[in-house]
Amino acid sequence: MASRSGGGKLSFDVLGGSECDDVLALLSRSNSDPPSPGEDAAVSPARKKRKRRNRKAKTLRNSSVVSVTEIRKSDVTTNGDVSYSCTTSTVTETALAPDVDTGAVCSVILPPQFGELRQRNVGNAMSAGSSVDAVREESGSSRKEEKVKEEMAENRSSGKEIGLELNGRKLEKEGTLDWKKLMAEDPNYMLPVEKSPVKYFFDELSAGNSLRSTTILGNDKERERIYDTIFRLPWRCELLIDIGSFVCFDSFLSLLTIMPSRMIMALWRLLKTRQLQSPSSAELSDFGCFIILVSGVTLLQQADISLIYHMIRGQGILKLYVVYNVLEVFDKLCQSLGSDVMQALFHSADGLANCSPENTQYWLWRFIADEALAIGSSILHSFILLAQAITLSTCIVAHNNALFAMLVSNNFAEIKSNVFKRYSKDNVHNLVHMDSIERFHISAFLVFVLAQNILEAEGPWFVSFFSHALTVFICEMMIDIIKHSFIAKFNDIKPTAFSEFLEDLCNQTLNTQTENGKRKLTFIPLAPACVVIRVLQPVYAAHLPTHPLPWRIFWIMVLLAMTIVMLASLKMMMGMGLKKHANWYVKRCQTRKLHSD
Repeated sequence: MASRSGGGKLSFDVLGGSECDDVLALLSRSNSDPPSPGEDAAVSPARKKRKRRNRKAKTLRNSSVVSVTEIRKSDVTTNGDVSYSCTTSTVTETALAPDVDTGAVCSVILPPQFGELRQRNVGNAMSAGSSVDAVREESGSSRKEEKVKEEMAENRSSGKEIGLELNGRKLEKEGTLDWKKLMAEDPNYMLPVEKSPVKYFFDELSAGNSLRSTTILGNDKERERIYDTIFRLPWRCELLIDIGSFVCFDSFLSLLTIMPSRMIMALWRLLKTRQLQSPSSAELSDFGCFIILVSGVTLLQQADISLIYHMIRGQGILKLYVVYNVLEVFDKLCQSLGSDVMQALFHSADGLANCSPENTQYWLWRFIADEALAIGSSILHSFILLAQAITLSTCIVAHNNALFAMLVSNNFAEIKSNVFKRYSKDNVHNLVHMDSIERFHISAFLVFVLAQNILEAEGPWFVSFFSHALTVFICEMMIDIIKHSFIAKFNDIKPTAFSEFLEDLCNQTLNTQTENGKRKLTFIPLAPACVVIRVLQPVYAAHLPTHPLPWRIFWIMVLLAMTIVMLASLKMMMGMGLKKHANWYVKRCQTRKLHSD
């Protein structure tokens, strides 16, 4: 049966030839009537009339053409009856016009003794796309079924695939490969367990690298990464951290020498001219820092260091480790907050110095609010640093190796928390500067331990103090090198990046405007200065002579002047050395136009 409309048709090719007429003639008869040649001519006109009526019917949409490419007809005469069997090998589908009758079902059903030839076309599925449900062929004769099975077995054994094709695509695979047979035919796929042990061992000997299953062949890039991690990066990283700590020390000395000198000069100018002038932005900034420093030292004087020391010393090694880590975390938080607060204070000082008379009151109250906030954050940071210094002193003077336990646990915890994270180049830059500030804080803590030994230690204590201080510095240096080397390795950062960081730091030292216009190293030395002054004050008081008050005041002034002169000399040497090194390094980088040492 076939349907044609527009540009498409639905037909069986088997019904198009002379053999198809025989099949249709058989369908029109009953099972008992034998076929006669004279009836073929009667069937054809009726079939043509039905085709013409179907062409006038509703237009077919999303239909398909299903063709049976191979039909074999065999005449089997049993007791005067003729039976036909059809064998289908390939089914193809071709898209037709979009119109289709969704209720159309075309089927050809043969009597049981003839077998069955059936086509199904489900209209609901055709709305989503053409499909062929099934084209099946059943033989009524057992001999034909056996013959088909034998043909399929031959196709499988010869490696041919039997399946359906839809638009040139393979739909289903009816045959499977015999894996054991394939392995037996191809000796290249022979498993090692099927070989003899001796043959397997000699094959492994001649196979090449013995670790080929777990390693890969390296290249020049991998070799360079190894040498960068072990040799080139460590000394660049340590040089950058050391220069950064010296820059922090120079800022610390500026706070203790330059700031008081500037304030003394401003007061002398005021007394000399006897005219109250509007202060500049720098003078207001120095005045705010001086108030913060005096407030911090005054409040730290009220803290009982001996009480805090014995409270911390009564803890176990594990608790010392926990206390030191907690204080270190809060130190970094307060340092970040303090830098932001001081930037706001300096901005308010600049606004107060340059504002108009109408806005003076607004900027004055803003400066007072920022000053109060800066005092609070600086005092909190000072107490945290003091507790951290006391904890380190407790570990150093302990006789149960608490220092080594704390250093090992703390430093390797730092490696664990930093090495396996993903970092960008800017994050590594900030991390290096944080390590520089931490190195300076450790120096301030060791000054505290030195002052405590001067006041309380008995016997030869300097050798022990020097060995412990050297141990702390070496451990900190090694941990920083390991941390930054593997951070650079895991994040593919070249050693030349640390030279770029050093050039930026040198430009900052020279007060040269960098490309991004942002200074990476931000350090506020107010809290460490409060701690150092609080610690050294008892040392000076213990060495003052026991004379009447005028003589004590005289010796206090002498010691204070000597201290200022020493600090000013150290500041000049440190500042001039840093600027000379920065100038040399920047010129060197500009001359070579690359960052390689």
